[in-house]
Amino acid sequence: MLAIFLKTLPFFALIGLGWAAGRVRVFPEAASEWLTRFVFYFALSAMLFRFAATLPLAEIFDARFAAAYLAGCLAVYLLATLVARTRGRPATEAAVEAQCAVIGNTGFLGVPMLTAILGPKAAGPVLMVLAIDLIVFSSLITLIITASREGKVSPRIGGVLALGLMKNPMIVSMAAGMAFSAARLPLPAPAEEFLALLGAAATPCALFAIGASLVSKTAERMSVAVWLSTAKLVLHPLAVAVAALLVFGVEPEAAGVMIAAAALPVAGNVYILARHYGVAPQRVSASILISTMASIVTVSLVIGWITGA
Repeated sequence: MLAIFLKTLPFFALIGLGWAAGRVRVFPEAASEWLTRFVFYFALSAMLFRFAATLPLAEIFDARFAAAYLAGCLAVYLLATLVARTRGRPATEAAVEAQCAVIGNTGFLGVPMLTAILGPKAAGPVLMVLAIDLIVFSSLITLIITASREGKVSPRIGGVLALGLMKNPMIVSMAAGMAFSAARLPLPAPAEEFLALLGAAATPCALFAIGASLVSKTAERMSVAVWLSTAKLVLHPLAVAVAALLVFGVEPEAAGVMIAAAALPVAGNVYILARHYGVAPQRVSASILISTMASIVTVSLVIGWITGA
């Protein structure tokens, strides 16, 4: 277990370095936003395209894997929604809280960390988890909030969802990479080296940006934030483990990657959505802060469990 903790420690140390830089104003909030954009639109997209383009489609998409992950996520999503509604929160806030409970930082933290610690074979399962998070659950929260405010589900919502997916560079890069893989086209050597060079910037820049962004996060509504962090770091990987190992019988190595991805802290894009729609951004902010801090221990424990360390 100590060996696993020491492997994850450099990743969280980079997050801590970013936080320290933001805290002393060496790296202001505006710089964090622009660094995040560089990672989002260029470095991480290059990494995702390269992974998808060089992997057989069978290593990326597996129906049983997808069903297991969706089942585990939906169980926790419904529980978080029920808890929010029981507290008297409207459907819009319940949707945001449920998003916190199941959407981890797979893009900025999971892809670089899990592929480094668990090996290249983790790339396919991690990409599958990321695709489900982005396509299914980003669409779901948009659908719920828009329908709640308009009082109905209109055809216009379909256009909003489609446009949102097409404008997301992570989805576009993965889709383009899978199309490249399906066509069985080899990456030319200069293109391979370019993507590798650009993609290599994703890991340090993404982790540094996560840390710098935490400076602006506030720890308000602590009781709700602690509950959502617990749901994300404990209940989510537990539900995914039950679905993958006991219900759907997913191959153990792929199931382990899925469980580790489910153990990641609340994703920053949940805050972006909450701020965009004006729904409980401070609650999300606190959940990101608390879950990221706690994940230094919990992620190491989960990775240690799945690897038998």
